[in-house]
Amino acid sequence: MKQVWCFCLLLLFGNVNAQDAGAPDELQQKAQRWVDSLKLNDKMKADKIRQAIVTHFTAVRDWHNSHPFTQVPAGINPATGNKLSDLDRQLIVCSSKPATIHTSLMEVLNAELNAEQVAFILDQYTIGKAAFTLKGYEAIVPDLTEKERAEIRKNLEQAREQAIDYKNMKEISAIFEIYKTKCEQYLNNNGRNWRQLFKNYVDKVKAEKEKKKSGAL
Repeated sequence: MKQVWCFCLLLLFGNVNAQDAGAPDELQQKAQRWVDSLKLNDKMKADKIRQAIVTHFTAVRDWHNSHPFTQVPAGINPATGNKLSDLDRQLIVCSSKPATIHTSLMEVLNAELNAEQVAFILDQYTIGKAAFTLKGYEAIVPDLTEKERAEIRKNLEQAREQAIDYKNMKEISAIFEIYKTKCEQYLNNNGRNWRQLFKNYVDKVKAEKEKKKSGAL
């Protein structure tokens, strides 16, 4: 189901590319672009935010590169009984990084920026995945209530902030999967049938594709 879910979202909203942390000069340039987009008109503030982002980028990259998944023994996920994948093991070892890596960045962002600006920076880290995924839920559940939308948005915003501490898009997406599961459980617990809603959506997308294909012949 996960693969079809991602496929359907890509049909609706197009593809996006990961923004993996790279060489030091690339980190500096990326941080500078993000800060420039804020148009702060305050060089000292802009420099402080840029440096905080670069420091965070560097810490996340260095921890990832020095802590391979092999540091976590192969075993099972106690919640599911499934064998831990290499990605599971990488997430585990990367999640053990010092909490100060995250809090040091967020303290600067929250002190220097308003909530909308902080959200912008977090969206840059995660290539807008929170809004992108919310659009997916709105497409799959067209009569989504405001209460449901608020709960889903809250989960996705939590995913977004947590995901910034991971180096690449595979890991970021895996963090979002945790919170997407929470969203779907929430819908099921509040009178929805997520599996049926998802099936209906997939069938609709397939039918629309077939219709377009037939019309092009």
